[in-house]
Amino acid sequence: MRYLLDTVAVIRHLSGQWKIGNAAATILDNIGKQDDCLLVSVVSLMEIMYLAEKKRIPIDLQETLRRIESSSKYMIVNLTPEILRVAQTVNFYELHDRLILATAKWLDVPLISSDSKFAAVTGIRTIWD
Repeated sequence: MRYLLDTVAVIRHLSGQWKIGNAAATILDNIGKQDDCLLVSVVSLMEIMYLAEKKRIPIDLQETLRRIESSSKYMIVNLTPEILRVAQTVNFYELHDRLILATAKWLDVPLISSDSKFAAVTGIRTIWD
């Protein structure tokens, strides 16, 4: 199975500094034991770059990329015209979140996220608690 991580999930997972919901933690802890794959949107990487530059998170872009690219359990998902078309149909106010939601919708994968507002978006299945 494939799962898309939102930005907060990537940061919490890779930094190990904040709590991760039980259901999400179970998936993340067992990802290497199965053929599952964790997808990371390039949008999340952009957010990590920005937040790290502002010193608001404990990880930086280079470390994040190194860890993702050196592991077979992760895959980076680029923005595509198809995802942008789906984003036009996603009713969510914040652009970065809207693009991540559209990515999950386009790929038809669950979204690992602590943001409870995401669950209200039609066609999105979130996993956290």
